[in-house]
Amino acid sequence: MNKLNKLGYVVLIGCLSFAFVACDDDSDKHTLLKNDCLKWTAGPNIAGLDIEFAYAMALPYNTGKIVSAQAEASIAGADGTWMEHNSYYTTASGQMDIPVLVGNPSATNGKTTTVDFVVDTCAATLRYYYKIPEAAKGQSVSFTFSTTASTGEKVSYNMGPYTISKMDMALDLSLSRANCYISIEDMAVYNAQQAAEIPEKIDLVYNFLNLSSTGIEFGHAFAAPAAGPDFLPTGFPENLHKNAKIRKGSVMDAHLARLHLSGKLQPEVYVDDIDLQTIDLANMPNYALNIITDGGLWVETQDGKYRAFIYANNMRTIVGGTISMKRYTMK
Repeated sequence: MNKLNKLGYVVLIGCLSFAFVACDDDSDKHTLLKNDCLKWTAGPNIAGLDIEFAYAMALPYNTGKIVSAQAEASIAGADGTWMEHNSYYTTASGQMDIPVLVGNPSATNGKTTTVDFVVDTCAATLRYYYKIPEAAKGQSVSFTFSTTASTGEKVSYNMGPYTISKMDMALDLSLSRANCYISIEDMAVYNAQQAAEIPEKIDLVYNFLNLSSTGIEFGHAFAAPAAGPDFLPTGFPENLHKNAKIRKGSVMDAHLARLHLSGKLQPEVYVDDIDLQTIDLANMPNYALNIITDGGLWVETQDGKYRAFIYANNMRTIVGGTISMKRYTMK
């Protein structure tokens, strides 16, 4: 048994231990070739993000080898949909995943992504990344994973359906004294000159007020243009007029906070469609004061078309910061 076979087979034993007595497809019960699949990603499935799977397949030693593996989505993925042509094993310490090449780089044709194997191995686990397309928003997507062996056997495993969120998301929008005019519709930040050209799109204005000598200490504040001069920066364009409902409240959303990159050991919590659909914004003011890092605010635009959750990634000790946003189209 060559080194790759030994390595792959040991990796797959745990993942496929039950599969030799039960499979997703009843017809697979009588085959030597077995498969299994796990979904790695959690939280709402948002257009532009990946849904990641680990697809495992194995034959008993000396009965044949894996020839190919494929994933077929019910809705074609966006550019960036692919399957790894490496299998992986974990070091004894459990700290590192080590890749082992088993096939050619994947090829995606429409809804189907395929890896053709180039090594003699009877077991592998391949990672599949489905890039969620805009066309899938508000729909459900399912997947059929399948593998073929040199014995001629072919087995499959179905995953899903998974609902695709209607939300949109924007990350790392920079705020400064100049760039402080926020459009929920565009999910963007503008300066005063740009904002004056699109007054119907400006829903919020960021400002930093810390005038301790006057007793005004708002810190990092967000207000609708209609909130009045006490909340707005100097040089505010006079043609900005929109109002908004704003509710201060913090959720360390795992998408917006990028917890997997930040090192913050927190349970993964997500703002989902239903949160924006049902949040109570009745009788809310049109401003929020003293927003700090990891804080946030819920916003409804004047016309009720959009609701958004804005997360404060980093609010500086002086003016400026970085925010990220999830937005839901209500009508």
